[in-house]
Amino acid sequence: MSIDESQVTAAVAAVIDPELRRPLGELGMVGPVQVKRKNVGVEIALPVAHYPQVDELTSRVRVAVGRIAGVGEVTVGQGLMDEEPRARLRMLLRGEPVDGGAPEGGDHGHAHGAQLGHEEGRPNRFMLPRSKTRILGIASGKGGVGKSSVTVNLAVALARRGLVVGLLDADIWGFSVPRMLGVEGRLGGAASGERKIAPHVKAMGRGRLEVVSMGLLVDDEGEALMWRGLMLNRAVQHFLEDVEWGDLDYLLIDMPPGTGDVQMGLARMLPRTEMIIVTTPAVSAQKVAIRAATMARKSYIRIVGVVENMSSFRCEHGQEYPLFGQGGGDALAHDAGVPLLGRIPIESSVAAGGDTGEPVVLGTGPAAEAFEALATLVAEEAAPPVSMAGCSARMLDAAVAALDALDQVGTAER
Repeated sequence: MSIDESQVTAAVAAVIDPELRRPLGELGMVGPVQVKRKNVGVEIALPVAHYPQVDELTSRVRVAVGRIAGVGEVTVGQGLMDEEPRARLRMLLRGEPVDGGAPEGGDHGHAHGAQLGHEEGRPNRFMLPRSKTRILGIASGKGGVGKSSVTVNLAVALARRGLVVGLLDADIWGFSVPRMLGVEGRLGGAASGERKIAPHVKAMGRGRLEVVSMGLLVDDEGEALMWRGLMLNRAVQHFLEDVEWGDLDYLLIDMPPGTGDVQMGLARMLPRTEMIIVTTPAVSAQKVAIRAATMARKSYIRIVGVVENMSSFRCEHGQEYPLFGQGGGDALAHDAGVPLLGRIPIESSVAAGGDTGEPVVLGTGPAAEAFEALATLVAEEAAPPVSMAGCSARMLDAAVAALDALDQVGTAER
């Protein structure tokens, strides 16, 4: 089977740079491609020497090209950008108009619009270069594992640490977040007067929650939404683009179970998303949940870790009973090559809190302690809030400064 160079170029162009979180095609980092029978050689054009995470970038390119039918050995080389693409990249990173087009966040063409996290010329604020929001998708292989309970309690626990947490209920069919948080009333217009949707805001200790759900847009909680494909993705797109979110530290996304349209759409619209996968101890649940991990890997989404929900029941005498089996969380974490972030015990107060709008993490007991421990691990180790003085922001400033310096050297030499 002959290998088309255009296929290789397209595969490399779609790879997300691990540092700048953009597709290489948009960044202008796709270099020459050579195909000799089954052997493929590609070059990535680096904007500066000693580029961060270049080994990870090279690995992503090798994997993407290796998936093309007929490809055998893949060789990835590195070069430096020429002057013109460097100038274009510098403008892109600064949010300046590129090639006479719209500023960053505007419409740079439909083909790359989806990769950049916007469509139809409307900006997705979470994909702007200096967005500090850390995006965590809470996923599961199937329904019934308590994914929404984990999402809500983790969001509340993070907010109580003094953080601003957005909670997007992307489970369009099975929305349950409003009831679990005790949030009522329809979403209204933003105070800015723009044609934006204002999220429901709920104070949580020193922090706050901003909540958006389809359940806050329908008149009846029991209404069935028989939507598919494009309509589902449009709904999520509106929640990202047309909501006047605050300056969020985290955006937690309660994803629908499985690996369907919404999951693929979010991976396309928000390539910065990281994922936490929820499973139960049952081996059958773990075997299904690994599919969510596989989807994340194929979409170049980092998996933060695994949460085992409904881990065991502890009686009043301290004896634990693994009612739903054992080992599912450990097995999933091992297969996915990620840490097990925590085990949430079976406790009636978890379900009761979800029914009454008082998440269990606000109270006491083993489940509350487990959720607090999970939030601490996420915030302090696994996925800490993004500091604009952190490595990504420094990389952005350093890249712009380095590109400026290269241009100055080139001008002096001329």
